[in-house]
Amino acid sequence: MPRPPDPAKRRDLLDQVREYMIRNGLADLSLRPLAWALGTSDRMLLYYFGTKERMVAEALALDERRPLLRARSLLGADGADRDPAWLRGFMEEVWQRFSTPDLRAALPLYLEIMVTGLLRPDRYAPVVRDALTEWKDLLTSVFRGMGLPEARARTEAVLLVNACFGLVAGPVVEGDWDEAEAAFHLLLDRLEHGWRAT
Repeated sequence: MPRPPDPAKRRDLLDQVREYMIRNGLADLSLRPLAWALGTSDRMLLYYFGTKERMVAEALALDERRPLLRARSLLGADGADRDPAWLRGFMEEVWQRFSTPDLRAALPLYLEIMVTGLLRPDRYAPVVRDALTEWKDLLTSVFRGMGLPEARARTEAVLLVNACFGLVAGPVVEGDWDEAEAAFHLLLDRLEHGWRAT
């Protein structure tokens, strides 16, 4: 009977795969050079992950869960008093966490995944879509907790997430993070007054 894969080794490989993709991108990713760079074999990678697509998707999902889990931890206890000022502070803290050098280094890879997902939706489309959906669901629950009705809570969450996503993606192309940060704070200035239940 074959020995089951070692979970610790699998997790370590996922971390290494993520770092390799950040350095080298996705377009020319091939198992043999990847395995060589990781000090293993393509056969071993297939043993742990089954397919290249599954390996890539898991490495990216692992990366996305880190900031999302940290964001969930910032929410505090369910039922805590929350108002527009609190939400603004929460979003500013999330922005700072997404501004870390490690996460910024991964952003070009996520844009590449988005484009690849549009061209080949059978491969990587769920990776970014699922991450955006999780953020929208998270913020919808926050807006509901602030007294907004369901439909408005969802619309506010979609507006906030999609606008912030664009502000994060823009500097990857243009390189001006200071400009993006100023625009982010202006966005919060414009939106904050609309977060009150009426």
